[in-house]
Amino acid sequence: MTVVGIDDTDSRERGMCTTYAAARLREQVGGRCLLVRLNPAVPYKTRGNAALAVVTDADPETAFDAARDLVESDAETDDDRTNPGVVVAPESAGDVSADIADWTDRAMRELLSPETARDICARHGYRTAGWETEQGLVGALAAVGAERAWKRSRVDTSYETISYRERDRWGTDRRVDAESLFAAADAHYPTVWDTVDRTTGDLVAVPHTPGPVLHAIRGDDPDATRECARAIDSETIERRCTFETNQGTDAHLAPAALGDARDGRSYRLDATVSTAPDTREGGHVFLELADGKARLDAAAFAPTGRFRDRVRALRVGDDVTVCGEVTDDTVKLEKVAVRSLRETERVTPECPDCGRRMESAGRGQGYRCRGNCGTTAPGKVEREMERDVAVGWYEVPPHARRHVARPLIRGGFDGPVHPES
Repeated sequence: MTVVGIDDTDSRERGMCTTYAAARLREQVGGRCLLVRLNPAVPYKTRGNAALAVVTDADPETAFDAARDLVESDAETDDDRTNPGVVVAPESAGDVSADIADWTDRAMRELLSPETARDICARHGYRTAGWETEQGLVGALAAVGAERAWKRSRVDTSYETISYRERDRWGTDRRVDAESLFAAADAHYPTVWDTVDRTTGDLVAVPHTPGPVLHAIRGDDPDATRECARAIDSETIERRCTFETNQGTDAHLAPAALGDARDGRSYRLDATVSTAPDTREGGHVFLELADGKARLDAAAFAPTGRFRDRVRALRVGDDVTVCGEVTDDTVKLEKVAVRSLRETERVTPECPDCGRRMESAGRGQGYRCRGNCGTTAPGKVEREMERDVAVGWYEVPPHARRHVARPLIRGGFDGPVHPES
């Protein structure tokens, strides 16, 4: 067996897609494809930060030559942000050594260097090829170790069937029939997920980049994703490929305490809301979280749409679990679990005779009626709060969800769920 890892052949401005390179390579050497989503906080990533592996029976030299030639012909290396890498391992994907799987785990959560990747490859006798800064070697090596890393961590992998456009249509408007896409999504939901946003009407499966992808169907079963893709009316499909992947698994999240959270990584954090939500210019919602002495800001940004209403409904004293990337000492919220809700609040008492709200009688002297009732009260009183949020998990809508983030509809959460479909 041979595993070929490829990464960083695409460009934000010029298009291309590393999944397309992997699909083409699979056609040349045979085998199956793996798609691994790496750390979404990497600053130099393209949108999904994916690396690819092709697992094949071809001999390592044949596979290496094919991969190198394909990258040289297709990668957008004129973009100075495109720095491809190829790694070829002469072994079974499930049998790579533990340190290669460790590298995959780290690449899903950390920032790593191509120099270290090259050293590891040399130590294991892996063939490599790199272009420009060779940053793609990081992801290519992570793709080689993906299958063992997933099995070791018992990641419940998912599948994505990607349909590609004819090359002469790249960069033009995509023709995908929305009605047929919604019908296919409804027919296969919830096995197939994040295909459309039923509230906004967004075609989530259809990208807006200038690359070769026409639509991408994600789900729990490869037959279902393929069947859903075939049911969509669209322009001519050049080729189609199904990938096993860690998409929709939350593989990027590491449990941590607030005080241990660092920029450039993604976490699952238990905390208490310590400031009231504040809607700022642009519609972004901010609040502060507390965990003992530690404090950390959290934000639901405008693109997360209606999810912000869930965050706005939180109150000081609510216990929560939050998930997301930390940037500039702020958690960019992907999911929130409400663990317990504050049920009462202390308020100025009302006069039992006239119903008016009392006024302060002076520092430390309690409250008195503003009328002529003569009523007094020793201090504030507890009042039951009306809450617009319930205990359980909430998530950003499909159009705002990261590829690697686990949709609530997939299950496996430690509490009630309130899915967005």
